[in-house]
Amino acid sequence: MSAALDRRLLDVLVCPICKSSLVYVQSAQELVCKADRVAFPIRDGIPVMLEEEARQLGPEEEY
Repeated sequence: MSAALDRRLLDVLVCPICKSSLVYVQSAQELVCKADRVAFPIRDGIPVMLEEEARQLGPEEEY
């Protein structure tokens, strides 16, 4: 799980806030929840799925 996130992991991960599916944004190394408009960071290949670590998406950010 270095540069690319393992597809099997992405299939089972959901947003910890609303349980929606997530979009993997490889260029930003983030998992995005479209429903809540938040992005969870991926650090050293490990998704950080904590609400307090998520960043709010800006109004211009679309995924």
